[in-house]
Amino acid sequence: MHYIHNIDPFLIKFPEYFVISGIRWYGVAYLVGFLVGWGLLGWYRREGRVGWTKEVEGELLSALVVGVLVGGRLGYLIFYDFLHFMKEPWIFFKFWDGGISGMSSHGGILGVAVVLLWFSKKYGYSIFFLGDILGTVATPGLFFGRIANFVNGELWGRVTDVSWAVIFPNSMPGTPLALISPRHPSQLYEAILEGLIPFVYLQWRFWRTRVIKERPGQLIGEFFILYSVARIVVECFREPDAALIIGLTRGQFYSLFSLIFGLYLVLRARWKAV
Repeated sequence: MHYIHNIDPFLIKFPEYFVISGIRWYGVAYLVGFLVGWGLLGWYRREGRVGWTKEVEGELLSALVVGVLVGGRLGYLIFYDFLHFMKEPWIFFKFWDGGISGMSSHGGILGVAVVLLWFSKKYGYSIFFLGDILGTVATPGLFFGRIANFVNGELWGRVTDVSWAVIFPNSMPGTPLALISPRHPSQLYEAILEGLIPFVYLQWRFWRTRVIKERPGQLIGEFFILYSVARIVVECFREPDAALIIGLTRGQFYSLFSLIFGLYLVLRARWKAV
């Protein structure tokens, strides 16, 4: 009665003698996320909303790609696979190995923060203004990344009997399908709550209000709040993929810090505007 997940994680498979197995939908999702972000930044520039040149924009985008990939990869290894990383630090480079590769959204956010610090110092932009801008273009990447998690059949949800539950064969390898419990498609919940809804909201705030000019830093604060609350809620439906911390999943625990940071940014922006 439930959908059985059988989506091939590869868009294109290479012969066995290749170093990498092929092109995965996961990698395509990251590429599409970057392309959408690039398109949004170009749109902002053409509409006179950012004040930088096309060349500077290209430099920023290139740095963001590095920040997201390096930060996301390091974040995953440090937050979720630290002992393995300490034992075999070269696994950082094994993006092609579907069995051990992984990315952390919290790590990606930290990587972007480092890029913002560098870019603001180099070109003299307010880091709060930059944060507001990038907060509006980050959500498509989160959306497509979660869709890719579903395609991969990974990071599945907790066992449930709701009608839209999905049977993920990878959740119980080697077990007959009839004996595998259906689970929440929590990847899709995250795609909507962490990516799609914040994207619509932040775009509305960006184009229809004066929040960026009047309260720099508030929009990125709202992004952190939306993302953190969504992550904390969805983790209630997602199977924990690492040991709990004080009774919370890793995603919930780390999201508490980003939630507090988001609240600080909003309060700071409001206080500065008074």
